[in-house]
Amino acid sequence: MPKRVLQGVVVSDTNDKTVVVRVERRYTHPVLKKTVRDSKKYHAHDEANACKVGDTVFIEESAPISKNKRWVVKADAAA
Repeated sequence: MPKRVLQGVVVSDTNDKTVVVRVERRYTHPVLKKTVRDSKKYHAHDEANACKVGDTVFIEESAPISKNKRWVVKADAAA
């Protein structure tokens, strides 16, 4: 089974080798039939501390790295 890849915006880079990425998804509300925007924040591992706040990055699923980190910033997206 392939690993999931999500695209989001870095909202925090305060922690060492960790970034917080906000991923937004859009879907149609089942009753109102309007497009709804929903976002979720993920902690992702950034080995090189290359990502800064406001960067658009791709994150990929991984084995647990710490208590909260289960995602890794893809190397090609950090550049």
